[in-house]
Amino acid sequence: MLESPAAAPAFDLEVDASGLKCPLPILRAKKALAQLESGQVLKVITTDKHAVRDFEAFSRQTGNTLEAQIERDGSAEHFLRRR
Repeated sequence: MLESPAAAPAFDLEVDASGLKCPLPILRAKKALAQLESGQVLKVITTDKHAVRDFEAFSRQTGNTLEAQIERDGSAEHFLRRR
């Protein structure tokens, strides 16, 4: 699902989880999603090399839609739409 930076969707809230290892980026995302209304989008920035796979699994397990994942320069941006 990795996309080009030009394909980044609009988002309502951003969480910078750079430098954090699993499971902390997922926990931060879960907490932030709780603040959003249904349909709003969360952007999470990570540097953990396993985060792409972790966010794919998190999306499947929680029912929140993973709109996009964009990798660039050692980091990844994950866009989750709250269910």
